[in-house]
Amino acid sequence: MSSILPTTNNTLGPSSSSASYYNQGARHRKGSPALLRRLFRFPQMDFEFALWQMGYLLIAPRRVYRNIYYHKQTKNRWSRDDPAFIVLLAAFLTLSAIVWGFTYHLGTYGIIKTILSMLCIDFLLFGAMIATFTWYISNKFLIQNANTYAVAQQVEWAYAFDVHCNAFIPVYLILYVIQLFFLPLILKENWISMFIGNFMYCVALVWYMVGVFLGFNALPFLVHTELFLYPIALWIALFVASLFGVNIPQYVLSHYF
Repeated sequence: MSSILPTTNNTLGPSSSSASYYNQGARHRKGSPALLRRLFRFPQMDFEFALWQMGYLLIAPRRVYRNIYYHKQTKNRWSRDDPAFIVLLAAFLTLSAIVWGFTYHLGTYGIIKTILSMLCIDFLLFGAMIATFTWYISNKFLIQNANTYAVAQQVEWAYAFDVHCNAFIPVYLILYVIQLFFLPLILKENWISMFIGNFMYCVALVWYMVGVFLGFNALPFLVHTELFLYPIALWIALFVASLFGVNIPQYVLSHYF
């Protein structure tokens, strides 16, 4: 993908690249507290744009990532500076957890526990771990030769977490919403039910990895981002193996309820 940003200049030496890197890092550290300060300023959040992004992440995710070029030009950062997307997704997860709690006839304590599990563990904790891993892999192995760049580009950790949030949208839709309506079917003790339930988990994980790939592939200074597609082969292999008697939905839901 060709970049619309000026990124090439062969005249800079190592010291210039190093200084640029530290200046860029300082700006990113300043940006993160700004995002946190806006976390509870709901009138300043653009929820309409966040909903637009969520919708297009399901039908045309590349269109969402095309907007990051304009964001980079105007805000000089790849990651979001508006927490509306995260706040909205957290609200949807909380609502889903409440519905799951009522479905399983949980009390107040059980519903609160489900909210914490789905929001704090599934979304935030695992998301932070995945973002840290992809951020490290990208900066360590996937950046083009820094000597060819006017600015020593680095993947921001906040952008890696944004990629996780974007890729989590289809996972949320399939496993936290659609699965709820299929519970009477996928919890039955027969092979067809097991196939449908396991297939839903496989599709969710594959879709997630495709989303991660698209997120990092959108950055013009990264190469070989197809690395993030390799786990798909593992998910498919595990899905095929699970059809010999492992009901994934029953196993996963038993840990929640």
